[in-house]
Amino acid sequence: MSYPEPPPGSGDPYQQYPQGDPYAQPGMPSGGYPAGDYSSGAMVPYNQQTGGYQAPYAPVPESEAILTTIGDISITQTTVITPAGRFPIKGSTWNASDMTHTTTGVSTTGIVLTVISLVIFIWACGLGLLGLLFLLMKEEKTQGSVQVTVQGNGVFHSTMVPARSPQTVMQVMQSVNYARSLAATS
Repeated sequence: MSYPEPPPGSGDPYQQYPQGDPYAQPGMPSGGYPAGDYSSGAMVPYNQQTGGYQAPYAPVPESEAILTTIGDISITQTTVITPAGRFPIKGSTWNASDMTHTTTGVSTTGIVLTVISLVIFIWACGLGLLGLLFLLMKEEKTQGSVQVTVQGNGVFHSTMVPARSPQTVMQVMQSVNYARSLAATS
């Protein structure tokens, strides 16, 4: 289904174009896109800024090995590598926030053993109440994540590391302390 064209005339709002674009920038066409025909799906070369933020790129010597990673942050002897950019580790600031919580409750295994023992003991010898002792089995569940932020040379990056156990929290904290020691001594 197509709609009819509006009638031409001096009072036709469809034929009136704005006199100027209040948001236009010098050297840019009125649409705000750089000159060039990108409507055909042509790729914009990487080195041409087309909008958004391009993080500063500092080449890392290929001889440097990655010492540790924290989430999506990689650390070499002299460089921090993040999705937001690369920067020297010297003078970088590291923060870690433990946002985990641990709950204690009856374990699933204890509930299953209680039900099975109640059925077996009542059927076999009438001592079904002994199976209730399995309800004393407890388990701890750790949920949440550890947030790690790093800042240096004008670049800021934050990552969340999911924690499934208290050992994960300890490991992340040790890695952050290692990165802090590299930042202080490099």
